[in-house]
Amino acid sequence: MLRAFDEQVRRRPAPGPGAAVEPAPRVVRLIAPGWRGIVWSDLDAAGADAAIAAEIERFAAVGGEWEWKHYSYDRPADLPRRLAAAGFVAQEPEALLVAEIASLDLDVAPPAGIEVRTAQDADAVAAVVRMHEEVFGEPHDDLGPALAGALLESPPPTLGVVAYAGRAPVAAARVELAAGTEFASLWGGGTLPAFRRRGIFRALVAHRAALAAARGYRYVQVDALPTSAPILRRLGFCELARTTPYMHPGSSL
Repeated sequence: MLRAFDEQVRRRPAPGPGAAVEPAPRVVRLIAPGWRGIVWSDLDAAGADAAIAAEIERFAAVGGEWEWKHYSYDRPADLPRRLAAAGFVAQEPEALLVAEIASLDLDVAPPAGIEVRTAQDADAVAAVVRMHEEVFGEPHDDLGPALAGALLESPPPTLGVVAYAGRAPVAAARVELAAGTEFASLWGGGTLPAFRRRGIFRALVAHRAALAAARGYRYVQVDALPTSAPILRRLGFCELARTTPYMHPGSSL
């Protein structure tokens, strides 16, 4: 499963609207609206520092902050130390959790008074963005255009999902359904504080996994924070690795 993830998701990422993939012999870069960085690397001890310096120079031409997405199985073993020495700052580690969809229980009813829907119009897309901003406390300026643009494609490569209490949105998430891979990726999954611990997060996971199953995906994958990882493990997800974002502020040429 890890070999399949590394080859299909990291080495051959789907670029998405307005994005570009730059494969190189030892790294793969993804430059997309709202995110840019290294998604795969395979370095050796002798050449790692030079490779890191070359990527800093490459991203200086792009401009702005960027990320080196490090996984616990990446080489060399001391890559985190080398990244820190080059000016990168480690963010909170996440667990790479994966489940085979066929093994999951997708017949999960949302809690009483909650309805989970796929975001298929402008109002629902706006609700997804609003929930992400309220729950995570930061702007998501690129999310709305990305979801709206995806709805114009057939089939959509990304879908938002909203949980409503009556007519009010109380939680939201999204699923990325990239072509050419067995893995669908789950993102977001934020719930307003007053509605937590009721099973809404689990219902959002089941809804998105069902969307992926209907499109023929074999696996669902999550980069899980400590708050959501225990829930996902109870649902049947297993941890394949740890992943840590290493952020670089960007440099000027």
